[in-house]
Amino acid sequence: MNRLFPLRPVALLLALLLAGCASSPSTPAQDAARSPYTLLLISLDGVHPDALTRGDTPNLSRLAATGVQAEWMNPSYPTLTFPNHYTLVTGLRPDRHGLVHNVMSSPELGRFMLSDRDAVGDARWWNDGEPLWVTAENAGMVTATMFWPGSEAAVRGVRPTHWNLFDAELPKADRVEQVLGWLSAPADSRPRLATLYFEHPDSAAHANGPASDELRAAMRAVDAQIGRLVEGIHAAGLQDSVDLVIVSDHGMAEVPEGNVVPFEDMVDPGDAEPISFGQVVGFQPVEGREAAAEAALLGEHGRYACWRKQELPARWHYGTHHRIPAIVCQMQEGWDALPARFIERRPPGTRGSHGYDPALPSMRAIFIANGPSFASGLRLPAFDNVDVYPLLARLIGVEPAAHDGDAERLLPALQPQAAE
Repeated sequence: MNRLFPLRPVALLLALLLAGCASSPSTPAQDAARSPYTLLLISLDGVHPDALTRGDTPNLSRLAATGVQAEWMNPSYPTLTFPNHYTLVTGLRPDRHGLVHNVMSSPELGRFMLSDRDAVGDARWWNDGEPLWVTAENAGMVTATMFWPGSEAAVRGVRPTHWNLFDAELPKADRVEQVLGWLSAPADSRPRLATLYFEHPDSAAHANGPASDELRAAMRAVDAQIGRLVEGIHAAGLQDSVDLVIVSDHGMAEVPEGNVVPFEDMVDPGDAEPISFGQVVGFQPVEGREAAAEAALLGEHGRYACWRKQELPARWHYGTHHRIPAIVCQMQEGWDALPARFIERRPPGTRGSHGYDPALPSMRAIFIANGPSFASGLRLPAFDNVDVYPLLARLIGVEPAAHDGDAERLLPALQPQAAE
């Protein structure tokens, strides 16, 4: 049976002390032996596979070496945070689950932005997809989310048993301690599915670029917390009953100083209203000005290209959902499009961005899995992130909802008994 990588001496000592002090009729380890495995899904936002090759992530490297690692994982279009996180837990591409961008507009619902807590918590934005914790809760399972897009809303009327409002100020160590507390609960209240989220690599790369020292420092800090998590799992005697799946939502590309287009220069504001900006820029033509908007926007423009939504490249699987604006412009790698007022406040220096074509190597995401259900020392070829969902559903023993993934793609990652 494959296990999480061996304990460090300090963790081994802690495990022995815990065993010696136990006085209750059963311990978490004994409970675990009688109960199904727990799946812990961890997101390291914005991490590209190259970030695991720089010597900054010994704990992640050990998990990969003793478990399963993909060469890379292909994100879905658009390569943005909320769309891809929701894809990972629904198996649906953004065009189907409805989180078509980090910024959206709807005649019925108004405006959606990541910073708008009311919108983020409004289930109507999320109800086109069924996240895995909803399926699990409906099957009578306990679930817990230490941050994950969608988990703050009662999607289809259901919330995780335990959930948290996103708080960027909550220390990484406190997030890990909360998860360890969930995992160490008695068997009848232990989550069958839990999530853990770290936004820190994404933030560092956005501000300083994907090759920056700041990103490397963020990776070292997050990797240290992964090490603490694994030590805590061992100390509680749960290493044979917890499966870890570690993913990212997308990679990151370098944006040199000055590589930014004011979206006001793309089209006359009197002809089209900007709906979203960044790297995937959506415009809704003003009524009666459709021809003028299309004349200004459609086609190649060097730093970006624009299409009618229904004419976007087929390989992006994007363009049918009603929340997608009528015209979508895709920035070239290494370029942003922002309001002029934002550009005026933009700090100098190299930055990082994502949201580009998923086929670009810079947009690749990570996938690592380790635990009793997984093979040991396996390297998988690249796959699409929609394929993760049917694997997760299999691991917790629920019938998956309708999805866009290939259920067979990740079967080689599993131990024979888990693949049956």
